[in-house]
Amino acid sequence: MSPDELKDKVANTSGIVLYFKNDACGPCLALRPKVQGLIETDFPKMEFEIVDTAKEPLLSRDYNVFSNPTILVFFEGKEYIRKSKNIGIGELRKEIDRLYKMVF
Repeated sequence: MSPDELKDKVANTSGIVLYFKNDACGPCLALRPKVQGLIETDFPKMEFEIVDTAKEPLLSRDYNVFSNPTILVFFEGKEYIRKSKNIGIGELRKEIDRLYKMVF
């Protein structure tokens, strides 16, 4: 996905999670299915996009992502949550839930 395509998608989607990862990152590989499952089951109206920082370095630059994994959560085109490295699923769920209920 090009930087412009992702920018448009974020701007025109009510709720979206961007998951920045790298295949050489063990925590990225372990955390992704947990985060993706959380979004699919608990927040079904949100979209989930995976961004490979090794293949898409411009997207990492555009979103100021300097470490993997990084999770960005946008509602109505605005970034509300940014988590990097040590990410707790329970904490992430609580933070998304509060905003999700306001938007949807």
